[in-house]
Amino acid sequence: MKFDFSGKRVAVIGAGKMGGILLKVLLEKGLLSRQLTRATVQHEDRAKTLSDKLGITVGTDNLAVVKDADIVLLCVKPQVVKEVLEWIRPNISSTQLFISVAASVPTEQIENALSMNAPVVRAMPNTPCLLGVGMTGICKGKFATSEHVDAACALFNVVGKTVVVDEKHMDAVTGLSASGPAYIYIILESLAEAGVKVGLPRDIATLLAAQTTLGAATVVLETGDHPALLKDAVTTPAGCTVDGIMELEEGKLRVTLIKAVVKATQRAKELAYG
Repeated sequence: MKFDFSGKRVAVIGAGKMGGILLKVLLEKGLLSRQLTRATVQHEDRAKTLSDKLGITVGTDNLAVVKDADIVLLCVKPQVVKEVLEWIRPNISSTQLFISVAASVPTEQIENALSMNAPVVRAMPNTPCLLGVGMTGICKGKFATSEHVDAACALFNVVGKTVVVDEKHMDAVTGLSASGPAYIYIILESLAEAGVKVGLPRDIATLLAAQTTLGAATVVLETGDHPALLKDAVTTPAGCTVDGIMELEEGKLRVTLIKAVVKATQRAKELAYG
């Protein structure tokens, strides 16, 4: 289903790191109207800079920016969500759609802070959204309908792919795909360093590592084949790949990556509570 956001009044509370990324791409892609989109940041100087850069109204008053908005994107830190929602409560209504990208904050907590039966959709995007290749996990709150979820998906599909999950899985989404780019960058950096170690110029080693990672990921997405099956296709009998895999297994790369996701997921459960 295609959604038309051109006539929608959108308020972005907290146009910082992720909020800024989403704003930039959604405006560049023409999904949102610059005339009808407003945003807030903490400081006046940052507001002016962002306003000039994006060509939209940016201020520091959260209460003013949500008035008459059709969609409110909540992009503040988890620890201040309750405080921000209580502050803007006088200017909000149950007809507005609230989309939160605050990591770990449950939809029920947002609904309680709003003190009304407003539709809430929770989203967990990642930083590759900046280039339109992001991954966003989405779940619905108690008062959100399938249409609200579809609208949120339409927004985030512009900056990558989306997947709708039960809310109980959202912390795992945070630990895997939201934190995941950092893990991949470490792997890329290590592969590039390895290329330098065996004699490659650094720029060539980095290109080889990055494009190889992109290619492998694309094959998984396009074919739908299990990564283990694809790995076996690369691993020829008595070849060099199997020796490399043996080193990875001895170094416990597989277990370490699993533990990283588990640890990040556990931390995601704690974020809303400081």
